[in-house]
Amino acid sequence: MSKTWRPATKLVHGGTLRSPYGETSEAIYLTQGFVYDTSEAAEARFKGEDDGFIYARFGSPTNAMFEQRMCLLEGAEDARATASGMAAVTAAIMCQVKAGDHIVAARALFGSCRWVVETLAPKYGVECTLVDGREIANWEAAVRPNTKVFFLESPTNPTLEVVDIAAVSRLANQIGAKVVVDNVFATPLFQNPLSLGAHVVVYSATKHIDGQGRCLGGIVLSSKDWIEENLRDYFRHTGPAMSPFNAWTLLKGVETLPLRVRQQTENAARIADFLAEHPKVAKVIYPGRKDHPQADIIARQMTGGSTLVCFELKGDKPAAFALQNALEIIRISNNLGDAKSLITHPATTTHKNLPEEARFEAGITGGTLRLSCGIEDSQDLLEDLDQALRSLA
Repeated sequence: MSKTWRPATKLVHGGTLRSPYGETSEAIYLTQGFVYDTSEAAEARFKGEDDGFIYARFGSPTNAMFEQRMCLLEGAEDARATASGMAAVTAAIMCQVKAGDHIVAARALFGSCRWVVETLAPKYGVECTLVDGREIANWEAAVRPNTKVFFLESPTNPTLEVVDIAAVSRLANQIGAKVVVDNVFATPLFQNPLSLGAHVVVYSATKHIDGQGRCLGGIVLSSKDWIEENLRDYFRHTGPAMSPFNAWTLLKGVETLPLRVRQQTENAARIADFLAEHPKVAKVIYPGRKDHPQADIIARQMTGGSTLVCFELKGDKPAAFALQNALEIIRISNNLGDAKSLITHPATTTHKNLPEEARFEAGITGGTLRLSCGIEDSQDLLEDLDQALRSLA
């Protein structure tokens, strides 16, 4: 494969393995196990002297194609595909800590991610400190002698805060910790955490990578050494592997990722500008706007805005519910990154289980809405939002 290929080309051709039949589309290897020509061949495979496949829980040709294609896009040496995004987050964090270790995490996290670091990890003797991730001084103040992992999302879910990944990574290197970045909202097209110094990147492939509401999936990407030392045995023995069918579906999804994300981002930018001028909207947060509180960091570490817009309505929860219910094209859902535009009320769905104080700290109010822009005609989306806003009292 040519190293000079650009992302759109890599996402169509990268990592392709063909059977002797020479199929155009990647093959789905729906098999649990594999056979060996001889006993000696089986022994060599299990000793690691032969790179072939052993069991679908460890890997399969279809999964390997998806992993390799994502590595080419992300600039990673190795990856493991998981059954869901949360399987990827859990594996990336828990595979590298033990009782007595300490995690520092940005407090602005998806609800399930906070549960992993706040509830699950402490059950195994791993302490966690949550910080306002926007200021590097907060990360520095939280460091302990036993700090092993920094975990963050950037931009964050749902308020699109941005963390300076390079600064956090420099601090981690000084103390011997590893940085895990959930890069879902930026997509690998707009931000590459590994090039900014992060050690591990995770995705919910369910979102933009599939992008068409079809299947679940996740992926963990890092160096070969990190995966061999930390993730390999965890992955092999706990079994969070992705289904080969889902891997094939995601391979089809990534082929159109640049086309979809470009249209989604154009729609989001136009909608953000519209909402920012509307009298019934109290606040708009969008990484592509100059009035984003961390526009300087965005300019350094992102090459595009986002497919998502966060905005707060005047009128709190009643107004948010009324707007959602009045929409005709944009659908109410807790998913994001889809070809269809989807709107979410985080306080009552994705972040419902967070204490009210934690939601307030994260900037989530009753009037906060997260809009995931699809690939529809932007004018239709604007007209849909306009009529819904006009219907509010």
